[in-house]
Amino acid sequence: MSSIRQFQVTFDCAEPERVARFWCEVLGYVVPPPPEGFATWDDFKGSQPPEQRDSWFACTDPSGVGPRLYFQRVPEGKAVKNRVHLDVRVGTGLVGEERLATLEAECARLIALGAVRVQLLLADDENESCIAMQDIEGNEFCLD
Repeated sequence: MSSIRQFQVTFDCAEPERVARFWCEVLGYVVPPPPEGFATWDDFKGSQPPEQRDSWFACTDPSGVGPRLYFQRVPEGKAVKNRVHLDVRVGTGLVGEERLATLEAECARLIALGAVRVQLLLADDENESCIAMQDIEGNEFCLD
């Protein structure tokens, strides 16, 4: 049996392009070029039937290492906590006050982009400190 080597992470959301562009800023991802035959994404959207316009958007890691992020419009709003979330690893290898300062600086940057700070979780016997946050549509993630 062969192992799976690539995957994408899919987000259900109300405004796919808006949420995708937020995550581009968070992770340093980019919007890929529009589909072949279209000069711009707006040209592509204009070619779609009205019910399909703005129904999805994606972003990719420019280095090709990270997974593709795919955002799909769904009719229902977010009702409960995510069962899966992203850990944005900004404090890897750091501990104590240095880690907290790094997490707080990134938290401030993301709040300026529309993220919401939920809770600072301080280090314990098993885990380093992290900050629980929400993206612009309320999807949970952690600054780790």
